[in-house]
Amino acid sequence: MAAKKKNKASGNTIALNRKARHEFKIEENYEAGMVLEGWEVKSLRAGRGSLQEAYCVIRNGEAWLLGANFTPAPGTSTHVDPDPRRTRKLLLHDHELRKLVGLTEQKGYTLIPLAMYWKRGRAKLEIGLAKGKKKQDKRADEKKKDWERQKARIMKNG
Repeated sequence: MAAKKKNKASGNTIALNRKARHEFKIEENYEAGMVLEGWEVKSLRAGRGSLQEAYCVIRNGEAWLLGANFTPAPGTSTHVDPDPRRTRKLLLHDHELRKLVGLTEQKGYTLIPLAMYWKRGRAKLEIGLAKGKKKQDKRADEKKKDWERQKARIMKNG
């Protein structure tokens, strides 16, 4: 019997991109490390990270996170000039990068950050290989969710 796949982002979650699953159809998920500065780690520990307008790109065989906002914590060092929206490098295995380069060059595929979380004391980013949804796909998903809610109510009330 196959083991049930755990959602890695469920435990020590820092930030979620809630709109991502509504706007995109997620094909595959990848876990990436991030190259962070000290003040960024402090702000993440304080819960000041946001993935709302973030996206990922691959340039020169390296993955980058753009548009993520890490608001500086008040106790950051005075000699550092924090840039909340700086471009951050993502750490992936070579075979994953090669695969993603091939897939993102295909029409319609993009990389989007889904969740940021702590794993063994390190900040990790769950990124998804995604394709944009059409308006009718979004409507169909809404109908399916509504039906599931109605079914649960009917089963609960007997």
